[in-house]
Amino acid sequence: MKRKIVFFIAFVFIISQVHVGAQSIAALDRVEPMNWFTGMKNQQLQLLVHGNNIASRAISINYPGVQLVKVNKVENPNYLFIDLNINASAKPGKFDISFSSNQKKEKKLTYAYELKEKNTSTNRAQGVTNKDFIYLLMPDRFSNGDKTNDIVKGMKETTLNRDSMYYRHGGDIEGVMNHLDYLKDLGVTAIWMTPEIENDQPQASYHGYAGTDFYKIDPRYGTNELYKSYVEKCHSIGLKVIKDVVPNHCGNEHWFMKDMPMKDWVHPWPKYTQTTYKDQPAMDPYRSDIDWKLQVDGWFVPTMPDMNESNPYVATYLTQNYLWWIEYAGVDGFRIDTYPYNDLKFMASWMTAVKTEYPNFSIFGEALVNSVVSQAFYCEGNMINQGFDTKLPGVTDVAVKEGIYETLNGKFGWTSGASKLYSVLSEDFVYKDPTRNLLFMDNHDMSRYYSMVGEDLAKYKIGLSILLTTRGIPQMYYGTEILMKNFSNPDGLVRFDFKGGWEGDKENKFTAEGRTAQENDAFNFVRTLANYRKNNEVLQTGKLMQYVPEDGVYVYFRYNDQKTVMVIANPEEKEHTITTARFEQRTKGFTQATNIVSGDNITIAEKITIPAKTSWVLELK
Repeated sequence: MKRKIVFFIAFVFIISQVHVGAQSIAALDRVEPMNWFTGMKNQQLQLLVHGNNIASRAISINYPGVQLVKVNKVENPNYLFIDLNINASAKPGKFDISFSSNQKKEKKLTYAYELKEKNTSTNRAQGVTNKDFIYLLMPDRFSNGDKTNDIVKGMKETTLNRDSMYYRHGGDIEGVMNHLDYLKDLGVTAIWMTPEIENDQPQASYHGYAGTDFYKIDPRYGTNELYKSYVEKCHSIGLKVIKDVVPNHCGNEHWFMKDMPMKDWVHPWPKYTQTTYKDQPAMDPYRSDIDWKLQVDGWFVPTMPDMNESNPYVATYLTQNYLWWIEYAGVDGFRIDTYPYNDLKFMASWMTAVKTEYPNFSIFGEALVNSVVSQAFYCEGNMINQGFDTKLPGVTDVAVKEGIYETLNGKFGWTSGASKLYSVLSEDFVYKDPTRNLLFMDNHDMSRYYSMVGEDLAKYKIGLSILLTTRGIPQMYYGTEILMKNFSNPDGLVRFDFKGGWEGDKENKFTAEGRTAQENDAFNFVRTLANYRKNNEVLQTGKLMQYVPEDGVYVYFRYNDQKTVMVIANPEEKEHTITTARFEQRTKGFTQATNIVSGDNITIAEKITIPAKTSWVLELK
């Protein structure tokens, strides 16, 4: 998530305002995780308990299979961290956690804790892979399905204004659920929403990246139960769900920021200190300690305190939270926000904990870095000796994105134009598995793809042809299929509403009748290619063979034992004729081809002429 998301928020940071014991709280305010599960491979569970002077009380538990191992007291007497062992014999059920006091005037407190049976259904936590096509959306900007939750009294932001990019617009989970058939028809197989958890911030709460309760869906989006129903509905029609998670930071209005367990629950600084947003210190063999500390421990912005992941209590709290969401809702994958600013050793242990419980689960990290080798540094099994393995399966592939843009907008040369993309993919040897990288052209932090290619529909089609046919996991930002446009500056218009998602909208882009002829052309192009990809493993798991671009024309193949697909991309301003003998290694034995998008048949002759600014995706016959 880029800085510009929240830079407009003019809060003054005063570290002295964040302290322990800062407010009046209930005798027993909360227990987190609020419930847990039997049958987990890791039998250790640590409960965070918050309540007024809760540390003065004695703890007792009596339930078969549950052992009270240790009660940890910390700086703030309003917290206890209770270590339990949930052994294999423990059965689902409820039991009381008792908090007794030696003060006669204080009543005994109890919390009814529940152990639920771990769900072993095969369509949960199933993983998102290179067989999928991801659709990224911002729930506040996609569709408003429940107007009753547009404004929730008692929350710090209660303004609803669709004319502003920085106020809430009213979109919600129910609105997304109302349009799952639209996404299914488009060829989407997985949905990634920006964070749905509570963001009770006074401004810009809609984007979701400043969480104020890690265990609660924002009530303006719905409820925990509705989110679980959303995941179940997606699974029932063959769609997977990716949850956007933010272990690096929280919102400064998070409940525990009002009464922190300990001073180093977040990274403390004598005065506000921001991250440098530099990724190089993580891998720089000549780095200074201060540069590394600033990268990892600096706060993202004043309203987003940096979680101290090297604190063992924080590490356990975060790990259990994400395991809880997987088990509770059954989500299939995580996207990790601002990955390079996290403590990488913590992330490696966190990744191990997740994959141990859910081996098929998928994770990719947002690493908006500037080179292939920088991306590979953050991925598991990288070639660089950093003393440990990050365990991160894949990253957001900025290098491929930039290579596609250079192919479309650059002037062809030795290292420019299509040569750039060819060179980027030629460096895939640095990854353990490059097919786990997420491919994208834009997202909620970036100028929209259609604007970045000058609103040129021909270029638009070439780029999406590559995105949907090369190696990796393709992702598309909401509205790209209907040519939504705009630049990230000014005013954040890349987060405009999807027209038709609100009652009373004059246009409904969810229907063919509501789209212009050009928008339908774009929509049908994406739908045709995406559904072909969905139904043909050759574009999912097939091998890739690329050829050095000539005269600006880039040719590559995806192939397996059953099919061969040839992709010809000519972004140049004039037609080009290619000699097929050069591609004999892959074309030998084929005489005909079908253009996947147009349905036209093409003869594989000695020479093929491809028109200017055209891409062909050809299934060879």
